[in-house]
Parts: sequence; C-alpha cells; structure tokens
Amino acid sequence: MSENVVHLHKPTDPPAPGTGPTVLTVVPDAPPARPVPLWVRSGRAVKTAVTHETTRATARAVARHASYTFNGGRIVARRTWDGKTGSRYERMIRAAEAAGNLEAAEEWEERLTRFRAARHHRRMDLLHSPVEAAKGVAVGTGMGIGGLVALGVVMAIATKDVTAVVTPLMATIEFINLMITIVHVVWGPLISLGPFFALLALWAVGSKQHAAPQWALPAKVRNSEGEPITPSIVVKALRDLGVPALRNAIKEMGDAGASMLSPIVIAGCGVEVDVTLPSGVSTNEIQQRRRKLAENLARHEHEVFITIPTAARTVRLWVAESGALDEPIGPSPLVTDETMTADYTKGRAPWGQDLRGDAATISLYQRHLLITGLSNQGKTAALRALALWLALDRSVEFWMGDLKGAGDWAMFDGLATKLIQGPTDDHVIQVTEMAEDAVDEMNRRLQAPPGTMFPLLVVTVDEAQVAFMCPAVDEDKRPYGGSKAKSRYFTAVRKIHNQGRAVNVLMWQGTQDPTDQNLPKLVREGAHTRASLALGTESQARMALGDKAVDGGAAPNLLRPGLDKGTLVVASDGIAIPAGQASITVRTHYISTEDATTVADRAKALRDGVTTLHAIERGEDRDPLADIAAVVGDASRVLTQDVLKRLAALNADAYGKWSFIDLKRVLDGTGAEPYKSDGRMVIGRDRLARALANRDNKGSASTSG
Repeated sequence: MSENVVHLHKPTDPPAPGTGPTVLTVVPDAPPARPVPLWVRSGRAVKTAVTHETTRATARAVARHASYTFNGGRIVARRTWDGKTGSRYERMIRAAEAAGNLEAAEEWEERLTRFRAARHHRRMDLLHSPVEAAKGVAVGTGMGIGGLVALGVVMAIATKDVTAVVTPLMATIEFINLMITIVHVVWGPLISLGPFFALLALWAVGSKQHAAPQWALPAKVRNSEGEPITPSIVVKALRDLGVPALRNAIKEMGDAGASMLSPIVIAGCGVEVDVTLPSGVSTNEIQQRRRKLAENLARHEHEVFITIPTAARTVRLWVAESGALDEPIGPSPLVTDETMTADYTKGRAPWGQDLRGDAATISLYQRHLLITGLSNQGKTAALRALALWLALDRSVEFWMGDLKGAGDWAMFDGLATKLIQGPTDDHVIQVTEMAEDAVDEMNRRLQAPPGTMFPLLVVTVDEAQVAFMCPAVDEDKRPYGGSKAKSRYFTAVRKIHNQGRAVNVLMWQGTQDPTDQNLPKLVREGAHTRASLALGTESQARMALGDKAVDGGAAPNLLRPGLDKGTLVVASDGIAIPAGQASITVRTHYISTEDATTVADRAKALRDGVTTLHAIERGEDRDPLADIAAVVGDASRVLTQDVLKRLAALNADAYGKWSFIDLKRVLDGTGAEPYKSDGRMVIGRDRLARALANRDNKGSASTSG
C-alpha cells in the first residue's frame, strides 16, 4: 500500500492576512514504473555490441589471424607433401592431359620417373647409414682421443710436467659438460616456447599468402583494384565465376590451372589473354558473367571485354589498367596534320584507337553507314569526323540533312551541294525529297553506258529517327515517315541501299535509341558499316549491330552513358577486326566544332567553290543561263561536268537529265560557250557575266522601244 503525500498549496487569490487558512491537498503517489526484464536489457546490449564497428573489427581480426595460422599449417603441410611425394608432378600431368598437350604430359611423366628413382636411391642409402655412422663415430672417437693424448705428451715434454699429458683431454671433458649444462638450462624454456614459435611461423606463412576469408582481410588488401593481371589471378577469377564444371576442372588441375591460359601480353592500355575452356564449359557461360569476372579481377565491368576468337572453346579477355579507359586518347590527325588528304577508293579514315592502343582506321569505299546510340554520346561527332576526312577528296559530293538543326553541320555550308538543317516536318519533307533526288541520280547513273565512272555522292542524314517518325503526308496521302512500303523516306533509303553502291551513291545515317519504330529492320540491315555508342538494352544492341556481332561479344549496352562518350562498337569489313571476332571497340577522336570548321575550310580550299542549297525547290520556271551562272559562283572557270552535276543538285526536275549537248544548246550564241582549258571543257565566269549583262541590256532596249 503506497503512502499519501501531503502537498502544501497557496490559494490562487491569497486572502487578506490573518483571514484565510492554508490549503492542504492530499495527492496519492503515481504507480512505480515497471522494471525492464533482464533478458531484454541483455539482448539490447548484445545487439549494440554486435553492430558496433569496434566489435566487428575485432571479430574480423580474430577470424583473420586464426585463419592465417590454420591455413598456414595447411600450406606448409601441402608443400611438405609435395616435396616428399610426386603429387606435384601428377597434377601437372593431369593438367597437361586436360589441356590436350600430350607432349607436356610426357615430359612431366619423365620428370616423375626421375624423381621416384632418386627417392629410391635415398631410401636405400638410409638403410646402410646407421652402420656407416657407427663406424665413423668409433673411428672418429678413437682418433680424437689419440690426438688429445698426443697433444698432452707434447705439452708435457715442453713444460717438463707429467700431469700436462691429460690436460687437453680434461679440457675437452669440461667443455662437453658445459654444453650439457647449457642445454639443461635452455631445454625447459625451449620446450615451452617451441609450440608458440611454430604457430608464429605458420601464421607468417598464412599472412604472406593472405590465407583468410575475403571479409576478414584488411581493407587495403580487400581493395586490390588496379593490381597487375597474373595467371594465378585469372585462374582464381575463373574458378570463382560460379560455373561448376569450370570450378571442378580447375580443382582437378590444382596449381596448374594456368595451363588453360595463353601468354598474357600487353595490349594498349591493358592486357590480353586467351582462355581455353575445359570440356563441358561453353563460351557463352563466361560471356554472361562479365560483371562477376571483372569484379573477380578487381576491375569495373567496362574495363573487361570478352570476345570469341577462331579457336574452339576459347574466350579472349582484354583487361584494362584500372582507370585507363577514362583517359582521353589525343587529337585527331585531321586536326594535327594540315597536309592530310583523302582518297575515297584506296584511303582509310582515321577514326580513333582500338583497345590495344593501335590506330583505328576505316575504309568507306562503297559502304553504306549507320551510327546509332543514346542521345549526347558523340554520335554526330563520330559521323562528322568521317565526313570531314572524306571532304578532303575533292571529287566527293555531299548532300546533307541535319534534322537536329543545332549547327553541328554548319561548317559544310559551301562544301556540301545540299544542306538542310532543322527539326520540323517541313525539314523532313525536304530531306525526303533530297533522298528521292539521290534515287533519281542513282537511276540515271545505272542507265549510263557500261564502264562509265561516277564520282562519289554521299547522302548524309543525321537524327534520321526524326524522318522515320514524321507524321506528315503528301497530297496523295503517302506518309513521309514510317516503316511501311508506302513511306517516302523509307522507300528512298531502301532503294539507295539496294543499288546505290554500284554507282557510288552512298547513304549515311545517324540515329538515336534504335527501335523498330524509329529504325526499321530493313534499313538497319542495309548498312555495310554499323556502329553503336552506349545503348540501354541488349535488344537495342542487336538492332544496332545485328545478332552475329552481339553473340560474338559486342556489348554497346554495357558502355557507360556519359562516361564512355565517343566509344563505338563497330561491325564492318571496312575496319581491321581481330581474326574470329565480329566487332571491335573504337575510342574515337573528338573533333570540336571549331576544329571541324578549320578542317572544312581546308577542304573548301581544294575545290573551285560550291553553291550550297538550303532548300529543295520544285515546280518552278527556271532561267537556265542564270542558274548556270549561279552554280559556277565565284570560280573563274568550272568543268562542264561539274556544272551539270551542280545543276542537277540545284533542281533535279529541270536539270537532272541534262547532258553536255543540253548545256551547249543553252550557251550557244551567248558568248559564254564552253571552251577548252588545259585540254578539258570548261565554262568561264566572266563570259557568263557578260552574256547575262548583254541579255539584260537587250531586254531593257526592247522594252524601252
């Protein structure tokens, strides 16, 4: 029963002095708090102790040092057993047989035979050693005592003291007694400390080999990022990959698991090694575990590339130095070499470097091109770099459509015959009509006499997904975009893909985030050179590069968006790809807009001047003489063939089928007729200007009359 407590309170409004009594209030005590059970407090204490960092560190240290001692004993026992028996040779034989190297197996078997013969001789010698040792001791003791007595006789003669005869013998006995005394004193502590020193030696062996669970090792040991790649590290990474057949095969091989490996060679900013897999392990089982393999090698996933060479049951690993892929590769030769020129038929464009650090150059001869990837990964820069190199061949003509319209291709103004820039449906319509004009030019070339040679015409469309997804339709209800047979842009691209390369009309496209809607299957499979920057999924990688390349190890979906800008996975016969591989990874040179403008200016200097059209004009009445003067531009004279080509680019409907006869017909009688210069027919700018001036003067005179 709880006691009551008396509390003294003052009234709220105290009465006058001497009139009001003091108020006494009796308040019972509150019930006491319930005590916390002991087991609850103990559990909380244990939980706190377990989760405390100091406790965890202590537990790791205890487990680590205990493992060092235990596993050190295992290592010493294994080494002793290997030294006393032929188990090492037997493991080597099994490894050689597993690798199919019968010559190595025979060599190890011969070594095992020699080892066993030598061991037999040693054992036979041990059978006779006790008798020989006893004889040796007896002879040695007799000779020793005799020698001491002889020494004593010499001393006695010298000192003339007979007792000196036994002095050397007594000194020897006293020395032996001293040794026995020392051993007697030291033996006890040695017996006590011997096990401790033995455990310390085992701990030292285990510590040197880091023979402890990974979680118990110190942080600096666990973080082995960037350590050199050695055969033992590669074998251990493969063993811990989670493939039972591979793990068991390596276990059977023992320390000789490295026999699966080819020599590890330096390859650019990393190393390369071929791994011959044991029977029962397929190459795709390794490819599917790329991240785990990279982590086992103390690398990030993007720093390990797995490809399939020609050898059966073999994977090729390329492992980068830690952080090396984040370093820039240097400027493009287009920027550093101002004397560089291009040759479309025989030359190769400098594009970047492969993972081995070798220059990656690509042939563009008669190859349609497709580059794809996520937005802002360097697609335009990679495509533009190839166009800039090709522009240094003055015979190449460009028709360009930039459906982003941000000025990335503005430096081709005055270099490209047609340049359409903008993201709207009107721009898509003009790009579509440009592609249809290219089809007409292709058909004209196909109908030319056999053996006729044509200069290269490159039709480039950047951000092509805008064209494929355009909803606009023409007056005949035919859509400009889409992937159906009646789609105008799709149809034009397919026609160029089908027959364009035969007459040097090529289609280059750059597109984002490929899907069946913005990059139809027939269009992407029509490109001879397919390249991809970082993508989101494997299905997109298959759309970009094809199943063969992805099945062979191509993985643009594993590139890091934003971090691997400009890194391309390329599938093409125009670039040097290691034998047996279906693709190659290229780190492209970055050419800034300013540098691209400089290169484009060099390309313009190689030409006589190009009039760039920024819109496709159709259905208008033309003034042929004025149009000829416009396409000649500021050049003093232009080849008649180039004039015809520029007229066709200006208006395909009006001039697409013109020949030299049509051109001569218009100019006859004007004073601007074609004439020969250096053995070739040309048209002069000044003559055209006089012809136009005379015509205008005559027109004015007739009007005034």
